[in-house]
Amino acid sequence: MVCVQIHVIRQGESLYAIGQRYGVSWQEIAKVNELQDPEALAIGQAIVIPSAGNTYIVQPGDTLYTIAQREGMTITQLANRNGLSLSAPLAAGQRLYIPAAPKSSIETLLYVEPRTPVSEEMKAETERRVDDLTYLAMFSYQAKRDGTLDAPSIANLTQLATDAKALNAMVVSNLENFAFSAQLARDIFLSRGVQDLLFDEIVRTAQQVGYRDIHFDFEILFPEDRALYNAFLRRARDRFHAAGLTISTALAPKTSDVTTGIYGAHDYKAHGEIVDFVSLMTYEWGYTFSDPQAVSPLPQVEAVVKYAVQQIPRSKIFLGQNLYGYDWQAPFPPAGGPPAKALSPKQATELAVREKAEIFYDRTAEAPHFSYYDAGGVLHEVWFEDARSIQAKFDLLKKYRLRGMMYWKLGLAFPQNWALLESNFTIVKKG
Repeated sequence: MVCVQIHVIRQGESLYAIGQRYGVSWQEIAKVNELQDPEALAIGQAIVIPSAGNTYIVQPGDTLYTIAQREGMTITQLANRNGLSLSAPLAAGQRLYIPAAPKSSIETLLYVEPRTPVSEEMKAETERRVDDLTYLAMFSYQAKRDGTLDAPSIANLTQLATDAKALNAMVVSNLENFAFSAQLARDIFLSRGVQDLLFDEIVRTAQQVGYRDIHFDFEILFPEDRALYNAFLRRARDRFHAAGLTISTALAPKTSDVTTGIYGAHDYKAHGEIVDFVSLMTYEWGYTFSDPQAVSPLPQVEAVVKYAVQQIPRSKIFLGQNLYGYDWQAPFPPAGGPPAKALSPKQATELAVREKAEIFYDRTAEAPHFSYYDAGGVLHEVWFEDARSIQAKFDLLKKYRLRGMMYWKLGLAFPQNWALLESNFTIVKKG
């Protein structure tokens, strides 16, 4: 696939008619978007249109300026390439030639959280996605107080990554009894002897399985343990580098050097100096117990990135991206309602189709959403990700010249993401 274009479904459109308009078969469109029923479309649904060339079909509301800006051109360049006057209005459906631009190279990291036993579906999905990955991150090896690890089931997932020349990352967490434990982390931070045992166990596991990066996902720490965590990471870095391994960390989303609360122990500047790269967890503004809202609204995500690039070299930063949304049910959680239900972008659009709901797009948050009433007459509000929202994140990554994209997590179907990823970037392979 050379490039793709985003199309938003309007009233009365069919895949067949859309394919005719773009000069692409409806079967190709259905395949790239993983549409099981090509007749089942929602108004406002964003799909991607595969193209073997560099033709852009003008959409309602497009101008020379917006197209040129999106394609990294000047208005004059775009107009001259197409023999247009700068003042000439564009018509929906008009074809424009967009010169092929060199794609920038980025790295990608995708978390995978296998269950026991690892399902055949998980294996198949891993095999489908590893070609688009620099790192496959196995979540998670749980650190224990005695310096040992509680290992996840991995089946042949790491071998699938290796075969695709993707590096395997070993995620080490402070999870205990299905929750992040600040006390567990503190106990490890306070004992150099336990740390030595833990580091040795990590290196042995990495060498046995074939992990190349050790990725610490220590969350919800005591804020007063910031210096202890930094010291822990420095000792880990020295041990892992000596063994030929890199080290990385997951960082909570911060817009300033807050030293209190659940994010206080994450020291952006120190992590930028200590580790080889970081992954920003730029999501969960909308979450299980929040009011309905975008999970990763662009203004909030960009605020985190602006702060991060002041503290950490851009070449070390992965932008985090959720591969899921939420379905909230009234009365919404802050008012005592039930927790929101997570669902993939594909599931969200299929739900909109079933409920005959129109999908709207919030241009401030850069996120799609819709509402519906269930069989019991209860109001639901759904916010999720689509082709438009992920393209906005790709544009943000380019704007700040970051190292790459991090995704949470494999198994949540979002076919438009992978098509647009290939269209926007060349993925770095290190294996």
